[in-house]
Amino acid sequence: MPRSRRRLRALALSVSLLAAAGATRATAQGASHEHFDRLLRTHVRDGLVDYDAFARAPEFARYLAQLAITDPATLPRAEQLAFWINAYNAYTIAQINAHGERASIKNINKSLGLVSTGGAWRERMATIGGVRYTLDEIEHQRIRPVFREPRIHFALVCAAIGCPPLRSEAYVGERLEAQLDDQARQFLLRSPTKNRVEASTNTVHLSRIFDWYGGDFASDRAGMLRWLARYWPAGAERRVLEQGQARVQWTTYDWSLNRQPR
Repeated sequence: MPRSRRRLRALALSVSLLAAAGATRATAQGASHEHFDRLLRTHVRDGLVDYDAFARAPEFARYLAQLAITDPATLPRAEQLAFWINAYNAYTIAQINAHGERASIKNINKSLGLVSTGGAWRERMATIGGVRYTLDEIEHQRIRPVFREPRIHFALVCAAIGCPPLRSEAYVGERLEAQLDDQARQFLLRSPTKNRVEASTNTVHLSRIFDWYGGDFASDRAGMLRWLARYWPAGAERRVLEQGQARVQWTTYDWSLNRQPR
């Protein structure tokens, strides 16, 4: 059996054992994200992750065990969305470590010949409420069609430099609106290699995220640009977006792992 498969099975077993051992206490606590929050604050800097620190942290395994026994359907709507975002991000980190990958998430389960494995996103490795999910199922079945919230694309982080930055705190229901808005500004206004507006040439340079998921923001490209305009300060760049007629160019998506330098 490949080493990565053994690691994933070991991860699943440890999560199951921890979940069984702490089922009563974790259920009573509900959907606390305290363990994950502390780890994010300690081991994520400027969106870059210390994956080795997460691999060593026993509280990370305890957090995954809590996710494994919590049914998010019992939570208020905002807490449900916060839960699923945190679960996606946490299990992405867990998957990177389970495979021992330190270059790119795209290296996980690479397609062989004409047989597509679906890569990292179709590996059934995330246990939530007693159900095993793939990352694709979490995003495309449990989040996008249920919540219809385009800002999730600024919060779900697929372990790549090209993604929005991983937030150095967990998402929580009572602050979710402010957190998602802040993530939008971080990604749109502070990452010029990914997103920027050139008013002089009437050109908008955007991440491929808006190519892949533009329909989540608006029914057409003009509407998407107008949706984005709300995050730009008043001025020429915002007017370009509000007019909705700009030429769009997609920026290069960097699939390098969002890891901290050694």
